[in-house]
Amino acid sequence: MPETLHLLLPDLAATEALAARVAALARPGDAILLEGPLGAGKSAFCRAFLRAAAHNPALEVPSPSFTLVQGYDLPRGPAHHFDLYRLAGPEELEELGWEEAREGIVLVEWPDRLGWLTPPGALHLTLRPDPEGEARHAALRGWDARLAALAGL
Repeated sequence: MPETLHLLLPDLAATEALAARVAALARPGDAILLEGPLGAGKSAFCRAFLRAAAHNPALEVPSPSFTLVQGYDLPRGPAHHFDLYRLAGPEELEELGWEEAREGIVLVEWPDRLGWLTPPGALHLTLRPDPEGEARHAALRGWDARLAALAGL
């Protein structure tokens, strides 16, 4: 199994399909850390993940860009979607309920702001837009044996 799984996601539907595969494998205590530039598809991935995990394609999933965190009650337990873009560092996470959120699933955009709070064993997902069109390049690492399941191996 490769340490990093590289995937080409040709369109939004492929990104959503990957998010659904990740959601099927996620369990309480997991952290999914999403990296990439603005517009790379991090929020779209999180939206698709949460809808798949909730078994509700119409689930309202607002961006936490301004609230910094949104919570969800899912069939397998709570999930929290964090957008840390406006945070200076990990010191500011306590007031957002980080420790309590870690009991469930956390999806974190801009995880570089986590610093020493970066969870060991997290799934790291980097998304990069393809300059030639709507495709995205995805690189995934972490999750050990579950990474092979994401690759369909």
